[in-house]
Amino acid sequence: MQVIVNSDHHITGDETLHERVQTIVEDALDRFADRITRVEVFLSDEAGGKHGAKDKRCVMEARPSGLRQVAASNEAPTVLEAIEGAAHKLQRALGHALGKANASSPKGPPAAEEATVDELEQLEKWQKERGSRV
Repeated sequence: MQVIVNSDHHITGDETLHERVQTIVEDALDRFADRITRVEVFLSDEAGGKHGAKDKRCVMEARPSGLRQVAASNEAPTVLEAIEGAAHKLQRALGHALGKANASSPKGPPAAEEATVDELEQLEKWQKERGSRV
């Protein structure tokens, strides 16, 4: 799973931030890692450098293979809190989206539990014999 981090000019996107984002995303989405091709993370300071409550914003977009993108966002007082909140929301959204995709896939018994034509004919024959004895 590839993690791409984008930030506006008010947030310093250094290597430490990229590593921290990658760790948070991988930890949160570990169970979906084989189904996701990439996650894009967008970090912004909504107040333009001024301090305020919930002025840091993180938007995450996951690209699951075979499905439309799934996105989540979070606003918080710090960049780290915004990232962690968005990762948690994305984890829930992916669980829901992939669960729906799995639920809509065709259901049926495993191939080992399917009966062959010969087995069905033997069953019908056995039922007829049993019915005539009772």
